[in-house]
Amino acid sequence: MKHKKKKSTGGRNFSHWIIAVRPWSFPASIMPIVVTLAYLFWKGADINWIHGAWALVGMVLFHMTGNTWSDYFDYKKKVDADDTYGAKTITTGMFQANEIRNLAIGLLIASIACGLGLFAVTGLPLLWIGLAGAACTLLYPMMKFNALGDLDILLTFAFLPTLGTSYAATGAIDWNVLWVALPVGLITDGILHSNNTRDMLTDKRAGIKTMAMALGSKFSSWVYSFEMIFPYVWVGVLSIIGIMPMHTIIVFMTIPVAVACHRTMKRSLKEGVRPIVDLDVRTANLQLVFSALLTVAFVSAKYIFN
Repeated sequence: MKHKKKKSTGGRNFSHWIIAVRPWSFPASIMPIVVTLAYLFWKGADINWIHGAWALVGMVLFHMTGNTWSDYFDYKKKVDADDTYGAKTITTGMFQANEIRNLAIGLLIASIACGLGLFAVTGLPLLWIGLAGAACTLLYPMMKFNALGDLDILLTFAFLPTLGTSYAATGAIDWNVLWVALPVGLITDGILHSNNTRDMLTDKRAGIKTMAMALGSKFSSWVYSFEMIFPYVWVGVLSIIGIMPMHTIIVFMTIPVAVACHRTMKRSLKEGVRPIVDLDVRTANLQLVFSALLTVAFVSAKYIFN
């Protein structure tokens, strides 16, 4: 499908630029940082909270960069069109493609400046983690178009930010933060995976190949279900063996939501994409509540047992 040439609507205000960076998606970048800081707090680490907050700001800036960068390339690759779901900032004429591209470049510069500032007051390991994160952000469109987007999201929104936060906040990389990165990251990855499963037909028309397309509808639904259910198994086992406090089983309160998401994805195998039109939003809400409860569990466990 060819894009119809649309002129920018003009008369934009600050709220339009806010829409362009998709703030409703920010929990995906904020919560890994918050959960990591809570985990380190529970472990008794000496935390520099200013550096922790600095890392959070940098992560959100990189997320905004990734959102706008991805929107630009999705439009140029004809992944986003008038009849597709998802971002509509360019296809509706709210912004011209070059405006979103320039916004992405500006946000990238701000992200790099923020990262370099934090590196200057911490140390070299943060530079390598930051460079890896920047590479994942810039390469995301290419990786998504070649069935590697899910891996990119796990690196960008789980493993790299938790390791980077541990170093920025404590002055040392604590590899144990990966225990909390995995469950949160899997649910975050489910946001993308549900989106790509919904968009398989239009993505095929655009000539790209996401992981959902490579797997096919049936196996793609299994992967999504794993991403929804396994985090609870993970947290349950780690709480039993003492790697996480028993308080973390509070996240089990969200199991009904995860099961409902799983069942919705299964329905799509018989009913088509209609049941999963908003499944990415529902998955994002699950990630937010799951992560918030995990944070509360670590903080409360610290005060009760110490």
